[in-house]
Amino acid sequence: MEHRLEAELTLSGRVADVAAARELVARVAADAIQRTIGARGEGRLAEETLDGDRLTLVFESSGPRPHQTLLAFVRRFSEELGRAQKVGVRSFRASKYRTQFSLAAAPKKPISLPIPHHFSHHGTDATLELTELSEAGLRDNWMDRAVTLVREKVDKQHYEGKEQFWSLLTESPRREMPFSRDPTEEMLKRHWVRPGPTKGKWFLGPTAAHLLRTMERIAREEVLEPLGFHEVVQPHHDSFDILLKTGHLAGLPGEFYYVSEPKTRDPAAWEKFTDLVKLTGEVPRDELERMVTGPTAISCYAQCPTVYWWLSGRTIATESLPLLVFDRSAVSNRYESGGRHGLERVDEFHRIEPVYVGTRDDLLALRERLLERYARVFNEILELEWRTAWVTPFYMQQSGEVGVEDADARVKGTIDFEAYLPYRGTREKSEWLEFQNLSIVGDKYTQAFAIKAQKGEIWSGCTGIGLERWLTAFLAQKGLDVDGWPSGFREFAGDLPHDVKFL
Repeated sequence: MEHRLEAELTLSGRVADVAAARELVARVAADAIQRTIGARGEGRLAEETLDGDRLTLVFESSGPRPHQTLLAFVRRFSEELGRAQKVGVRSFRASKYRTQFSLAAAPKKPISLPIPHHFSHHGTDATLELTELSEAGLRDNWMDRAVTLVREKVDKQHYEGKEQFWSLLTESPRREMPFSRDPTEEMLKRHWVRPGPTKGKWFLGPTAAHLLRTMERIAREEVLEPLGFHEVVQPHHDSFDILLKTGHLAGLPGEFYYVSEPKTRDPAAWEKFTDLVKLTGEVPRDELERMVTGPTAISCYAQCPTVYWWLSGRTIATESLPLLVFDRSAVSNRYESGGRHGLERVDEFHRIEPVYVGTRDDLLALRERLLERYARVFNEILELEWRTAWVTPFYMQQSGEVGVEDADARVKGTIDFEAYLPYRGTREKSEWLEFQNLSIVGDKYTQAFAIKAQKGEIWSGCTGIGLERWLTAFLAQKGLDVDGWPSGFREFAGDLPHDVKFL
């Protein structure tokens, strides 16, 4: 790998002794090259020009990239020049920064970046040049990040159109299906549900709400409480800092509901807005945009990131491991755009999010116990026809990573639970509903959030329980008439509320 960095330094004044300053440049540059590149590659100061209060440097290297050399040079040069001639480095930037690197495959289409650059390639040999790169961009290592981003984009070009990884694990017995209609349409006819006042949301009347809470009770009493999970209550808003650490902000920015705040509560400041509402009977959107901030957070997309935030920077005592908690308070919001359908694919849904943190052996043992508890619920209480499969891990999908199975996938990774929906067609050709998952993510999030154990390495995982999905899977197979429901479920459900009658 070959690299060339053309840097411009602005000094705080003109140097009095130019010859001495140039000698200092050569000596400090040699020292910086030795300390940042050393035996790992080759580096040199290819050009140097001192003109008034401007110092132009060109560093070339093979192996390590030379921006660390420049940073080391600036710090030492500014100190020594300041002592000798009372002049320091006021600012610096890279007018051009070029690097050569290899790709796993040749790009199929042009690659773009949101910063000034030029990219070219010959087969898998690539060259990237960043221009007008600021001091902050150099300090924050934008070149390495840009190279990583280019590689990700190329990998995605080759992955696009391929099926997500899916490998069948288990199948329940095939069951008779007494019902074959869309359960959401049937609930609409009975006035159990009504589409919400905004897209992708539903109002659940007394009967539907009772059934949703019955699913929640089954999950708590048959799965979580027997395994020792304890409830926590978390905020409904996720900060951008949390999403940067999990990868969601880079992977799924188009799926969030963003949160803005009023700039002030002062009624006088809002007078024009309220006057316009009263006069026009409409929302004055331009005035509203003036009175609120830009997005400051998102409405809960998934509950587990905030659980990790709660633990961030802390060391968990051995006696508290494995840590088993769940949240059921935060309502999840995901912008589904044109993918919405019924209660099974909505923008707003209710979910229990169990999160577990412990040793590798703790979590592998817990996974087996969770699988046993879920199997009891789905086979003996709900009597569903369902299956499980290894799939592309959810954390790869949500961070935009290429979905391939790695060597640890049968230790770490995601198991999806899928239910047959008769109204969609035959078992063989229709899409089954993913209504439950179970994941072990290794140390991905414990490292990202600096979560430590009193002793040894700890992993984490989660197993989101989507209540609308459970309810849809059940009603799609069993129908809406109580007499057709399994006795185990009827015991949990008890007496249903009287349906609301509308004239």
